[in-house]
Amino acid sequence: MAASELYTKYARVWIPDPEEVWKSAELLKDYKPGDKVLQLRLEEGKDLEYCLDPKTKELPPLRNPDILVGENDLTALSYLHEPAVLHNLKVRFIDSKLIYTYCGIVLVAINPYEQLPIYGEDIINAYSGQNMGDMDPHIFAVAEEAYKQMARDERNQSIIVSGESGAGKTVSAKYAMRYFATVSGSASEANVEEKVLASNPIMESIGNAKTTRNDNSSRFGKYIEIGFDKRYRIIGANMRTYLLEKSRVVFQAEEERNYHIFYQLCASAALPEFKTLRLGNANYFHYTKQGGSPVIDGVDDAKEMVNTRQACTLLGISDSYQMGIFRILAGILHLGNVEFVSRDSDSCTVPPKHEPLIIFCDLMGVEYEEMAHWLCHRKLATATETYIKPISKLHAINARDALAKHIYANLFNWIVDHVNKALHATVKQHSFIGVLDIYGFETFEINSFEQFCINYANEKLQQQFNMHVFKLEQEEYMKEQIPWTLIDFYDNQPCINLIEAKMGVLDLLDEECKMPKGSDDSWAQKLYNTHLNKCTLFEKPRLSNKAFIIKHFADKVEYQCEGFLEKNKDTVYEEQIKVLKSSKFKLLPELFQDEEKVLSPTSATPSGRVPLSRTAVKPAKARPGQASKEHKKTVGHQFRNSLHLLMETLNATTPHYVRCIKPNDFKFPFTFDEKRAVQQLRACGVLETIRISAAGFPSRWTYQEFFSRYRVLMKQRDVLGDRKQTCKNVLEKLIQDKDKYQFGKTKIFFRAGQVAYLEKIRADKLRAACIRIQKTIRGWLMRKKYMRMRKAAITIQRHVRGYQARCYAKFLRRTRAAITIQKFQRMYVVRKRYQRMRATTIALQALLRGYMVRNKYQMMLREHKTVIIQKHVRGWLARLHYRRILKAIVYLQCCYRRMMAKRELKKLKIEARSVERYKKLHIGLENKIMQLQRKIDEQNKEYKSLLEKMSNLEITYSTETEKLRNDVERLRMSEEEAKNATNRVISLQEEIAKLRKELHQTQSEKKTIEEWADKYKHDTEQLVSELKEQNTLLKTEKEELNRRIHDQAREITESMERKLVEETKQLELDLNDERLRYQNLLNEFSRLEERYDDLKDEMNLMVSIPKPGHKRTDSTHSSNESEYTFSSEITEAEDLPVRMEEPSEKKAPLDMSLFLKLQKRVTELEQEKQSLQDELDRKEEQALRAKAKEEERPPMRGAELEYESLKRQELESENKKLKNELNELQKALTETRAPEVTAPGAPAYRVLLDQLTSVSEELEVRKEEVLILRSQLVSQKEAIQPKNTMTDATLLLEDVQKMKDKGEIAQAYIGLKETNRLLESQLQSQKKSHENELESLRGEIQSLKEENNRQQQLLAQNLQLPPEARIEASLQHEITRLTNENLDLMEQLEKQDKTVRKLKKQLKVFAKKIGELEVGQMENISPGQIIDEPIRPVNIPRKEKDFQGMLEYKREDEQKLVKNLILELKPRGVAVNLIPGLPAYILFMCVRHADYLNDDQKVRSLLTSTINGIKKVLKKRGDDFETVSFWLSNTCRFLHCLKQYSGEEGFMKHNTPRQNEHCLTNFDLAEYRQVLSDLAIQIYQQLVRVLENILQPMIVSGMLEHETIQGVSGVKPTGLRKRTSSIADEGTYTLDSIIRQLNSFHSVMCQHGMDPELIKQVVKQMFYIIGAVTLNNLLLRKDMCSWSKGMQIRYNVSQLEEWLRDKNLMNSGAKETLEPLIQAAQLLQVKKKTDEDAEAICSMCNALTTAQIVKVLNLYTPVNEFEERVLVSFIRTIQVRLRDRKDSPQLLMDAKHIFPVTFPFNPSSLALETIQIPASLGLGFISRV
Repeated sequence: MAASELYTKYARVWIPDPEEVWKSAELLKDYKPGDKVLQLRLEEGKDLEYCLDPKTKELPPLRNPDILVGENDLTALSYLHEPAVLHNLKVRFIDSKLIYTYCGIVLVAINPYEQLPIYGEDIINAYSGQNMGDMDPHIFAVAEEAYKQMARDERNQSIIVSGESGAGKTVSAKYAMRYFATVSGSASEANVEEKVLASNPIMESIGNAKTTRNDNSSRFGKYIEIGFDKRYRIIGANMRTYLLEKSRVVFQAEEERNYHIFYQLCASAALPEFKTLRLGNANYFHYTKQGGSPVIDGVDDAKEMVNTRQACTLLGISDSYQMGIFRILAGILHLGNVEFVSRDSDSCTVPPKHEPLIIFCDLMGVEYEEMAHWLCHRKLATATETYIKPISKLHAINARDALAKHIYANLFNWIVDHVNKALHATVKQHSFIGVLDIYGFETFEINSFEQFCINYANEKLQQQFNMHVFKLEQEEYMKEQIPWTLIDFYDNQPCINLIEAKMGVLDLLDEECKMPKGSDDSWAQKLYNTHLNKCTLFEKPRLSNKAFIIKHFADKVEYQCEGFLEKNKDTVYEEQIKVLKSSKFKLLPELFQDEEKVLSPTSATPSGRVPLSRTAVKPAKARPGQASKEHKKTVGHQFRNSLHLLMETLNATTPHYVRCIKPNDFKFPFTFDEKRAVQQLRACGVLETIRISAAGFPSRWTYQEFFSRYRVLMKQRDVLGDRKQTCKNVLEKLIQDKDKYQFGKTKIFFRAGQVAYLEKIRADKLRAACIRIQKTIRGWLMRKKYMRMRKAAITIQRHVRGYQARCYAKFLRRTRAAITIQKFQRMYVVRKRYQRMRATTIALQALLRGYMVRNKYQMMLREHKTVIIQKHVRGWLARLHYRRILKAIVYLQCCYRRMMAKRELKKLKIEARSVERYKKLHIGLENKIMQLQRKIDEQNKEYKSLLEKMSNLEITYSTETEKLRNDVERLRMSEEEAKNATNRVISLQEEIAKLRKELHQTQSEKKTIEEWADKYKHDTEQLVSELKEQNTLLKTEKEELNRRIHDQAREITESMERKLVEETKQLELDLNDERLRYQNLLNEFSRLEERYDDLKDEMNLMVSIPKPGHKRTDSTHSSNESEYTFSSEITEAEDLPVRMEEPSEKKAPLDMSLFLKLQKRVTELEQEKQSLQDELDRKEEQALRAKAKEEERPPMRGAELEYESLKRQELESENKKLKNELNELQKALTETRAPEVTAPGAPAYRVLLDQLTSVSEELEVRKEEVLILRSQLVSQKEAIQPKNTMTDATLLLEDVQKMKDKGEIAQAYIGLKETNRLLESQLQSQKKSHENELESLRGEIQSLKEENNRQQQLLAQNLQLPPEARIEASLQHEITRLTNENLDLMEQLEKQDKTVRKLKKQLKVFAKKIGELEVGQMENISPGQIIDEPIRPVNIPRKEKDFQGMLEYKREDEQKLVKNLILELKPRGVAVNLIPGLPAYILFMCVRHADYLNDDQKVRSLLTSTINGIKKVLKKRGDDFETVSFWLSNTCRFLHCLKQYSGEEGFMKHNTPRQNEHCLTNFDLAEYRQVLSDLAIQIYQQLVRVLENILQPMIVSGMLEHETIQGVSGVKPTGLRKRTSSIADEGTYTLDSIIRQLNSFHSVMCQHGMDPELIKQVVKQMFYIIGAVTLNNLLLRKDMCSWSKGMQIRYNVSQLEEWLRDKNLMNSGAKETLEPLIQAAQLLQVKKKTDEDAEAICSMCNALTTAQIVKVLNLYTPVNEFEERVLVSFIRTIQVRLRDRKDSPQLLMDAKHIFPVTFPFNPSSLALETIQIPASLGLGFISRV
């Protein structure tokens, strides 16, 4: 296809622009051949006519499709030209914030002028081991490629870093070296990698300075060779330097500084050690104040000085040498302040006692007079004589500056030499990687000798670069068997010849320097005569005769000839150097002593660079008599030779190129100046690489990638089984010109523009398909819309018509209703009127009739009342007349009767006076009296009746009288009332008149009051309304306040809840952090322990002949045993050589701080020992008191006392015998303190064995007796039948008395009981005494052994140590002895406590048993049974064994047990068919038996051997997942068993009663539980590392690269860097591979019986690793950040979640660890345009950090043209919204992070007594108990 065919309407092109270099425009119509003008429209909408060049008719370059913009590799662009490269770099730099881009084999690095978080150790780990094309461009990727090629190809490598000043060369080289130091590590313990990195601050301080372009500009070039051994670990380094800018020492331009070291010295002048240097502020010295900018923003020179000194110390430069260096540097500063006074035009002098010169001479150790003399004079030597000539002031100043420059250059060379010595490899170097940090092409307004040398070096490097690129292209074509056609590329050999060939610029310069009167002008004329008009690359400026122009590969450069000769000569007066050589200051002569012997061509360079004499390829050979001649070589000649050696070195290595670009001259962050960038791209060879690539076949696709990308252009019949043939057939149809592509073995090669053409066809095909899909969908949507609208219209019509009909019906109903309403309304009105009239009439009638009736009633009432009044008055008058008459009659009667009575009385008085009368009267008096009496009685009765009648009458009279009186009173009152009424009427009339008058007044007052009331009412109403309003407001305010209070209360409650939740979370985080910190410490401890073991093994292997008296054993045994044994006691005799094994040469010098700490600790231990001893004495006293109480017995009978005394005598004799034997043994041991005392066969040893044997035999005999007695008691108890009836003591005695032979039976019973009690007490006392004696014997033996071992060890160590170290050794021995004694006392105290507790328990048990036995015998023995059943001989019946869940083994079989059960047990073999956790159960049952025996030594030894065995097997097979999983499961089960059977209540809740009986009784193993927990943590961490190593290669391929959903992801051009294909090959891991591996892990853990909670933690850790590694790779791979890849990740994550659901692990927290990855995938798929989208993203991505979100958005790359890029404004919106979020600035997740593990208690329901030991374990030597 012709190129012109691509220039169609809407095609986009690049046109030149003076401001932006290139501008984008769009064609408005198709281009036709022959057109002279192109109709274009710029991006801002302006139309433009672009005129083509009439000569070349070259069309403007085409713009790449948007899908290719922002590619990682510039060679992946379809159109390779300058505007495409510039635009791609700008888009990546500005929009995506990516500073690295590949351009073929070159890494282009743009200085961001900002610190970026892309150089951390996590980034290094992410790039380590990755293919270069798989990850985004990075300096670490180049370093990894160099490191990998060095290891793979066995060839040295070079990384060439070049660029302008301020482009970031030094930083890039520094990061490359940091990568090598981190990835490779050091081969020795000398931390070589740290020293390599430490050389950077030193070289920066003495070789870097601030310039107008860069605050930390390297003013020299350097080539650092980093050496590696055969295992590719750093062993050393070497540095070569080039072209130090000496002139900066004495002169700085405006806004520039001298070298950093001078300002660091001035900033540290106040330090005490610098007082002698007499420094001051930087503005005081002439050499530091010329630039006027002594301070760099953000840089603390004093702090940098500290870093420089620390780096010097690390590199072995002692403090004295450092002070010497600073002394020389201070002398240079003071030398710059030396002034001269002119005596005449040809001579000058130094002012007398000139202070700067005095200080300089003092610091340099030279004579003041000599230095002052030779600063102002020089020596001239001729053929015949030598004479001294004074020099002018100007020459003196120049000589002073030349001396300062020379001193600094030599000091620089000396420091470099010492740095190289510190970095020198101690072992043989196998290979190296060189890092060349060298200046780039430079052109300024005034270019001098320095720029000439720099550009000459760049010409050489560019030639090497072009040849390498050409060679790589040729190799690629040959490998793919593509016909090779010579590519015409720019060869700069003519330019190099112009500079370095015979009669070249340098040759003529050297020749002119040899001329006595040579000058810059004469040299310029020679150049003109030699090269002008003869060489096309050499030109002469039109307006100057002192300059020349050379056409370099990058640009034309005009050089000013002034100063070339002087700089090339680099002269220094020898007399001044001689004065310095005679210095008393030792360091100063060192700088000059080897000056004549330096034979390397790099010894002196332009501006004074003095590189090392070492060369990598051809070391220079010295010849006698050549020193002075070589020293006089010019700077240009030396630089040319050093450059040749550098090129030989680079040609002998595989180069890797880093081109640093400076984006702007103002150091603005992320600001891109197109003009400056294009200049540097042209100068650094990037565009030449593009041109070479574009000249051939720049675009390359594998057949599979081509098929996947352009499958849409093929028809079904075109697709064949052979992908290669399919691609050939399609390409022949699509591209007619066969020269536009070539078919290789594995790739298709396209010329420039063809991929863009294919992309255009593909886009058109997809666009047509999209249009067709859109057409169909839109038609379907419109039909659906029409049908929906039609249906809606019909529905609307139906509803409208129905509505109208309903409205008409409603109208009819309303009309009818209205008529009915009118009828009833009218009827209602008439009826109401009638009813109202009728009611009125009736009311009038009622009123009238009532009035008439009331009148009539009043009249009748008055008449009736009048009658009543008359009746009462008349009655009252009649009664009054009657009472008057009656009163008169009574009065008359009374008077008459009174008169008659008086007469009778008179007669009676007369009669009474006569006696005869009395006598007569007395005759018959009695009868008369009786009659009278009766008469009186009758009269009395009558009187009473009369009285009653009279009272009745009186009552009646009184009532009538009262009535009458009342009537009279009423009448009188009526009369008075009538009078009063009359008076009242008169007064009332008067009052009425008065009242009428008052009424008028009242009415007037009422009017005023009403008016006031109205006013008051109005005011009141107004006030009430206001009050109501205020009340309403107050109510609203109250409600608002209530609402606020409620809200505040709710908010406070919520905030408190949130705070509580946050505090809880924080506490959980703190707990997890603490747990993680502890587990990390354990991990570090295990790593150091393994390192120690490895070193010990290496030492054992290196020491072939062991020293006499030492026996080598496994070092791991001793180290681990000492670690986990909590006592200084040694349990067995074979442990002794282990303790003696530590060689004395291992002893390190005693640290004084450590000694003081140990001394303090010794004091504390002694105090603790004393307190423990007191506690032990107190416990012993308590035990003695308990024993005394126990021994108190009630008085016994005579027979029992005799028997007891006999037994006591027997025991005392045995005790004396044992004491005598013990004394004999002690005497034998004290007499011979030789090492052979405790050896087998020695007398003491034999005595001890005999004693132990006899004691054990005696103990066995006693045990048998006890068993017999117990069996007798049991059989006797069983023989006696129980009896239900309860018998009283008196009845029992009566029955006994009736029995036959009752005395014999009672005596037998009592005797048997007392015998049992006596035997038991004897047994207990004898057993206790035997145990005490045996324990004391063991303690004596053990202490003697330990003392013997210590003495031997101390003696051996003291003999081997020097005298001054013996004191330290004795101190350490004393500390160890005191520690051991303290531990022994603690053990004794614990044993004593346990013994006391055990004795108390035994006493209680025995007392209880004896009491039960006595009661049972008293209750159950009947007299008949006692008589009928005599005592028979006792036999011991054998019962069926009831296993107690213990395993018994012998002490000597312990190692065999560990070997068979731990070391040689294969999880895949025997262990598969076992009960899960069987080894743990077996070990615990063995521990139980040792606990049952109360053998602490056996328990300690078994646990220690178990722990060491597990460690050993994990160290041996630690990379096998099954082994690690198996022992993690068993260790946890062993730990759970120790908890479950510990006897602690918290662990016994879930036990059965039988399991509670199996609890440990004698030992508390809490400390060993902690040790086992730590061991389980270490095993868990090892398990995580193993599964991480297994999963690591699968994750990226399976989760990111493999297309689980085929056809979703598109394949884009990859450029020169081959990327891992996303098409699954046979060896490629897929998601199914990951799931299969997860299934394997899960099944293995379940098979081994691992705790479910622990399985959940392992699964959570695995998913975290998968998520972290996937997300980290996603963040570092631009090609993976697309919409389709987000879908793939979402699908893959869903498959992992499905796996979790299948395994019932959704609550394990594993899903949450994938949340960052899920959110990143969602971020790739969500819409990214509006502010609402930004808000949604911010709320959605809460598990991602701000840096990660911004990174994903920056990396987002559309795979198809239909996707849209993320705008920069949108990313900034996201950043603004996330500004307040507080999260980690770290970009990558920590894939090495291990969650803190916990081991929740999981008791076992398995009964220990039911466990069977399989024969396959080979444990026949242990037996169940």
